[in-house]
Amino acid sequence: MPPRKKAEPKRAKKSDKRKKPDDDDDGSDGGGGDAENERSAKKSKTGAAKGAKMNRTSSDLASIDFSCPATSSEGNSWNLKISSWNVNGIRALVDKNGLEYLQHEKPDIFCVQETKCPKKNIVSEALVEGYSTYWLSGDSEGYSGVGLYTKVKPISVKYGIGIEAHDQDGRVIMAEYEKFNLVVAYVPNAGRKLVRLKYRMEWDVAFRDYLVDLEKKKPIVLCGDLNVAHQEIDLTNPKTNRKTAGFTREERDAFTALLDCGFVDAFRHLYPDVTRAYTFWTYMMNARAKDIGWRLDYFVISKSLLPNLCDSVIRKDVFGSDHCPITLFLSI
Repeated sequence: MPPRKKAEPKRAKKSDKRKKPDDDDDGSDGGGGDAENERSAKKSKTGAAKGAKMNRTSSDLASIDFSCPATSSEGNSWNLKISSWNVNGIRALVDKNGLEYLQHEKPDIFCVQETKCPKKNIVSEALVEGYSTYWLSGDSEGYSGVGLYTKVKPISVKYGIGIEAHDQDGRVIMAEYEKFNLVVAYVPNAGRKLVRLKYRMEWDVAFRDYLVDLEKKKPIVLCGDLNVAHQEIDLTNPKTNRKTAGFTREERDAFTALLDCGFVDAFRHLYPDVTRAYTFWTYMMNARAKDIGWRLDYFVISKSLLPNLCDSVIRKDVFGSDHCPITLFLSI
């Protein structure tokens, strides 16, 4: 048998390398702190037993039903579709042909988080015919960032929440439309060992105040990676993750406080008892293949928009990131 050649290590794209302790792939928001995965890792030095399920990397988009027969509580069909996706690097998504998803979903508005790319470096392949685009990046290149694709140009677009301490990472875009304000958000992670939990709590208060003030003008549709699994039903292993970022009592209570201000988790409003409704799976230990996940991505809407709500769905069969897209259907 010929000797094995040593595989050369893959070089990470410089622009997509994460630089701060609250990044998703450091294991702090769903897999690395998951005791079930850690126990599995100890059973195999390679991390994958023979015959084990492996994470998929490509989507069979043609096999997915993107239609929506649901109607609002008043019996009206939807006429507005909004999709949201933490893409884990917009250029990485382009390289994986991930934007083919848009050709099948065909949302009126598409919101992306964790673009990890300054506006000046957005590649032409990330631009899609028929959509106007808006981008916001942080001070650290290759980290955080949000974006907005929209078929109908907004009345106005604003960036950040107006507090310098919270606007350095490029986390919020607000687009004003005729009947509602859309907020795209990538909420800070509390970090491995909760090193940024204190900052996260400060952010949650400031962001809640921002949303409450904004809603005085028009109803709100908030979407994005909110980095919290609100209820035990929203992750596979709640008992072993109570001190893991994204499932601490402090973060969950902060999300409850937001809802108590007149907002609704659209998915749980429609599907209060549905289990295994996850939107994030760590790349480690084939978690997605095993469906060991967390629901971290949300549409949160003003209560006044409930009569307009038709459906809120999770596209678990769309691959290309460690998160999957989610889609909201409104009659508005």
